[in-house]
Amino acid sequence: MSDSTTTLLRKLVAIDSVNPSLVAGSAGEREIAMAIAGEMTAIGLEVEVTEAAPGRPNVVGVFRGRSKGRTLMFLGHTDTVGVAGMAAPFSPVERDGRLYGRGAQDMKGGLAAMLGAARELVASGSLASGQLIVAAVVDEEHASLGTEHLVGRWKADGAVITEPTDMVPVVAHRGFAWVEITTFGRAAHGSRPMEGRDAIFRMARVLSRLEQLDRDLQRRPPHPLQGTASLHASLISGGRELSTYPDRCTVAIERRTTSLEPAHIALDEVEEILGALRAEDEEFEASARLLFERFPLDTAPDHLLPQLLLHELQRAGRAAQPSGASYWTDAALLADAGIPAVIFGPGGAGLHSTEEYVNIADVLLCQDVLIGLAKAFCG
Repeated sequence: MSDSTTTLLRKLVAIDSVNPSLVAGSAGEREIAMAIAGEMTAIGLEVEVTEAAPGRPNVVGVFRGRSKGRTLMFLGHTDTVGVAGMAAPFSPVERDGRLYGRGAQDMKGGLAAMLGAARELVASGSLASGQLIVAAVVDEEHASLGTEHLVGRWKADGAVITEPTDMVPVVAHRGFAWVEITTFGRAAHGSRPMEGRDAIFRMARVLSRLEQLDRDLQRRPPHPLQGTASLHASLISGGRELSTYPDRCTVAIERRTTSLEPAHIALDEVEEILGALRAEDEEFEASARLLFERFPLDTAPDHLLPQLLLHELQRAGRAAQPSGASYWTDAALLADAGIPAVIFGPGGAGLHSTEEYVNIADVLLCQDVLIGLAKAFCG
């Protein structure tokens, strides 16, 4: 790996950029954003720094080719999850071809690869046409405030999100929705059953229907790359004390969605279950509300962007096929904004764990593939 990219990767891992929305009081993304802005300026990119939220800046660098052509975007997030249980999360260590540290795989290896690709493209002047946008965004690990802000300001003909994919182009993944359900009872002394109504018992009816729905979802024909839809009950709370009938119980569920399903399906399904339970019992009271929702990614495998990416991988001696992922990424927000997106980045292990690393050779290969892709796509 080139010394400049190795140095940059180590520098990025050494910066504490834990997402403050996940861990209160954490450093956030400002320091790493300023470091990336400095790197982009040194490379020779036109640099814009804007706050997606107070104190949380996105950084965008632009390299314009010599004539008109397509615009390609490289995108990576600067935040990481927390570091509980890690002895030295911001002291990068290189061992056996791996670089260890918080964020090494998720996703500072990808950031280093895309910045290294931009450095080479500018230094060689080899972008004959079109333009390259290099975006480093905040908050992917929580609510994707950075990418939501970005798509309101920048457009492209295609984008590569350099999340870790073990060097396999990912063109599809599921979406998700979070729905909160509340059942209502009537508080009363535990010795007076005629006066009380148990909200937790009523929630048990809801949970039984939700479990059956999950079984049904996973028996349906899968999406070729996204797999099957699913749901699970994530959080539950209810009751006041042992001797009192609970007057309220709340469950939050997560529903994983596919492109084969209608939009907003999660809340509709819950409302249908609650309606059926009301029809069976006139005393049944419940409500539901959508907390948060993100749509799936479903980029056509035969789109020019993944096809060119596969060609560059083949030239580099890596055979691959477009794949799907189980997790959600910012790529879906780009696609929803009209920017065809592919996820492609270096391999490693330990995402969100106490021992995280990225394969250094993969960072180099990712960088080289991105260089070839930019030349081919923007031309």
